[in-house]
Amino acid sequence: MEKDSRIFIAGHRGLVGSRVLLNLQSKGYEHLITRGREELDLLDQRAVFDFFETEQIDYCIVAAAKVGGIIYNQNHQADFLYENLVTAANTLHASAMNGVKKLLFLGSSCIYPKMSPQPIKEEYLLTGPLEPTNEGYAIAKIAGLKMCEKYHEQYGKCFISVMPTNLYGPGDNFHPEHSHVIPGMMRRFHEAKCAGQDEVVIWGTGTPRREFLFIEDLAEAIHTLMLQYNEPSTINVGTGSDCSIMELAELMKKVVGFEGKISRDLSKPDGTPRKVLDVSKVRSLGWEPTHSLEEGLIKTYAWALENKALPKI
Repeated sequence: MEKDSRIFIAGHRGLVGSRVLLNLQSKGYEHLITRGREELDLLDQRAVFDFFETEQIDYCIVAAAKVGGIIYNQNHQADFLYENLVTAANTLHASAMNGVKKLLFLGSSCIYPKMSPQPIKEEYLLTGPLEPTNEGYAIAKIAGLKMCEKYHEQYGKCFISVMPTNLYGPGDNFHPEHSHVIPGMMRRFHEAKCAGQDEVVIWGTGTPRREFLFIEDLAEAIHTLMLQYNEPSTINVGTGSDCSIMELAELMKKVVGFEGKISRDLSKPDGTPRKVLDVSKVRSLGWEPTHSLEEGLIKTYAWALENKALPKI
């Protein structure tokens, strides 16, 4: 991938795509190609094929996806399955048929079985049942990574798939119902602080353990993988360490500056008991995350305040 290569970033307005775009711009890449959904609907097969045929893309990073938090995901499984499956199929096939030299497809660690041994190795894929609350999304992502493998086998295409852990950072979605755990929790602590409340309620028992990766670290990993990794088998990207949801809540309380207590809503689901990735493969390429969880949360909260992503109360 050269500085004058034509690189298409699908989903450039999202959490991952926006940071990948900034990362590549900072490194001096000259031809970064983007399209908003109003310009190119990735669910429209003909439009996607025509775009790749016309634009003569050299490299493609597929960061486009329909995403949401645990409750929203659970209640819209058909939508998540359909949109993510069709987006992957259209983008990968158009890339394969129009001479794209290399494609990077972004999956999610939810593709792994709910009760995977920990830490989760890449080879644990398809060895057990998925977490039911996001099965639709996970199946679509599994189909995408399997497409990468099969286009490599049948057509010799250099299509790679990357499985990041739970992501957060500037550009995240802070919607009260549709957000993931970190922005959703950050919003609740922020609102409680601004309203002078004495309590924040977190969902579930607080005991599930999760791994979190700052979005700037993922963007750097993607650049490393585009330059160095050409295998059809998927590769994990994460920190390799985790914390409990209660530990996250205590850290969030500190970062936001909330002075009340933390309690639990046991009627809400916990999801998978533990999820931490084995990241030895990506670390063998020389990549390491550079942000601690606290550093990443501080940057994320500062961005959210500056960009009015959190409500004023």
